[in-house]
Amino acid sequence: MSETVELSHEALETIGHYVRRNLGAWIAEVVPRSLVDRDLELRERTIRVEEELKTQRELMRQGFEHTEKLLQQIDKRFEQIDKRFEQIDKRFEQIDKRFDDLHRNSTRWFTAITIMLGIIGLAVSISGFVR
Repeated sequence: MSETVELSHEALETIGHYVRRNLGAWIAEVVPRSLVDRDLELRERTIRVEEELKTQRELMRQGFEHTEKLLQQIDKRFEQIDKRFEQIDKRFEQIDKRFDDLHRNSTRWFTAITIMLGIIGLAVSISGFVR
């Protein structure tokens, strides 16, 4: 049963035109419409997801830039705080020096008063012997 049919070039051209004209209808009969609709829906959803990802990426980039600016401001604040601590350290050094000076002066005064009291006590005791 294997018969070979020889077709002319014109017959093949006619068959080709016929197939092209009817191919869409044939596919529509074989492939359910719901699959075609689902395919279009999936393509549309894919496009929406890609657009949303692009939007999210841009928002994240803006958020990172904003965070970077905030971190730079925080760094500046820490630099200012460091300067204030340096000023406070200098002030404490000045206060320490004043306390050292006060201690040194009070020690001199106590020494002088002790010597004077010793002299007065000696004088009193000598005058008690003299009488």
